Amino acid sequence: MDLKETAKAYKKEQFDDFGLGEKATSGHYRVLNKDGSFNIKKDNVPLLEKINFFHTLVSMSWPRFLGLILSTYFCVNLLFASIYMIIGVEHLTGIYGVTPFEQFTEAFFFSAQTITTLGYGQVAPTGILANIVAATESMMGLLGFALATGMVYGRFSKPAAKLKYSDYAVMAPYKDINGFMFRVVNPHGNQLLEVEASVSLSILRENSELRNFYPLDLERSKVVFLPAVWTIVHPITKESPFQELSVEDLFRRDLEIIVVIKAFDETFSQSVYSRSSYKFNDIKWGEKFKYLMSHENGRVSVDVSGISSTEKAELNEVRFD
Repeated sequence: MDLKETAKAYKKEQFDDFGLGEKATSGHYRVLNKDGSFNIKKDNVPLLEKINFFHTLVSMSWPRFLGLILSTYFCVNLLFASIYMIIGVEHLTGIYGVTPFEQFTEAFFFSAQTITTLGYGQVAPTGILANIVAATESMMGLLGFALATGMVYGRFSKPAAKLKYSDYAVMAPYKDINGFMFRVVNPHGNQLLEVEASVSLSILRENSELRNFYPLDLERSKVVFLPAVWTIVHPITKESPFQELSVEDLFRRDLEIIVVIKAFDETFSQSVYSRSSYKFNDIKWGEKFKYLMSHENGRVSVDVSGISSTEKAELNEVRFD
């Protein structure tokens, strides 16, 4: 074997674990979830090292974020209303409630006016202790609302490639051979430039719980624009890892296709990333994607809702010598 053939053989045997680890990812389960999050849990991390308020608040869903802001606002006002009740409502002018519940309600709304620095003037603190509590609350309100405003801005300004992937990948005829394919589309109005895809195959080793990761060659790994649907294709050539594995082998060895897409977001002028994966049950064999594009009123129309639509297609009978 000459030097060129040796280098080619070495390249074929070479694999990349993406930082996931061939031992750490052993077993039959999904490493990368469909939404791009990692299916990995970190245990025994010290509490102070685990806490990351900014990341948590910026990355959580909008309903949870708004619920946290409202519940915090409510609880803080409950706390200060209780403090005013402990001091004594006689130190708040303009309290007309007779029952403890009525007095607490008025103290609660006075707290809401103080923390927002609104101050209608109906109720006012008297005495040094009540004034100290009111001044402390107003300062906390200024800092708290400034922090909440920064979090809201951070959530709106955070760049993200919110790409939509087809629910299924397909093994379909491709030219005179076959190909592994899936589709991706940008459903939002922002423009993505220099879109680059990296696709890898993760399978268990034969008679082992350890995993190998093989990069897959693509028909086209990069496009300049992504205004419509991009069908990403891995041709099943004689160099493809799929060529050496049967459907039964892929199922038994727990196939997982890991997808990483990088693009430049024109809106934020920053690079953004998107991730997803396909397991064996996410692949349709002997089917192809339906065509989604049409022409309407002089424009190209893309039916994004049909990104996962497939139809039967007979695979090519291919033998490599």
